[in-house]
Amino acid sequence: MDSEALLLTARLAGTTTLILLAISLPLAGWIALSRSRWRFVAEALVALPLVLPPTVLGFYLLWGLGPHTHLGRLLTGLLGHTLAFSFPGLVLGSIAYSLPFAVQPVVAGLRAVDPAYLHAAATLGAGPLRRFWRIALPLARGSVLSAAVLTLTHTVGEFGVVLMLGGSIPGETRTLSIALFDLVESGNFVAANRLALLLLVISTAALLLLYARPLLHRRRESHLG
Repeated sequence: MDSEALLLTARLAGTTTLILLAISLPLAGWIALSRSRWRFVAEALVALPLVLPPTVLGFYLLWGLGPHTHLGRLLTGLLGHTLAFSFPGLVLGSIAYSLPFAVQPVVAGLRAVDPAYLHAAATLGAGPLRRFWRIALPLARGSVLSAAVLTLTHTVGEFGVVLMLGGSIPGETRTLSIALFDLVESGNFVAANRLALLLLVISTAALLLLYARPLLHRRRESHLG
């Protein structure tokens, strides 16, 4: 087992999930609850990574963060190194690629909240932000958990964006999916099978937890009732 790749993948998935939750909650709230006619543009852009080949997204990130653009040169001057082929670059790529998995479940959960609760809070003087943070979001907490689990597992399994943007630098950009690719390419199928099995177990366990949660919640409510 490549412990370096395992720790790097866990670090990448955890960092990406925390940042995306901070981004996705207010963004999902605006998409789901605002009356702006431009919401469809935001929804389309958020969903773009679902239909865009990961290598295309990785290529444009690689090009945009490199010395070919003003932004890339500015970031290189500020940081002293390019973001491409570095861990911060991987985080940025993972944020872009996993964005729909963080935003869409929360949007669906917020849209399922009964508007009567929000109207009642508005009549009592609660402003939009207070209605969102104190009423809508707690009622959609199951969707927030789903977003966190999906983002985490999706980041663990990323390949195309990670390979294009980070390559395979041990301890810096070599994640489990890249390590698996390297093992297969070198013909080490026994080690590749062990690593693939680990990724399969992680993904299956996360999804079982996610889909079993409503059933466990209903059983707990029935026992309390």
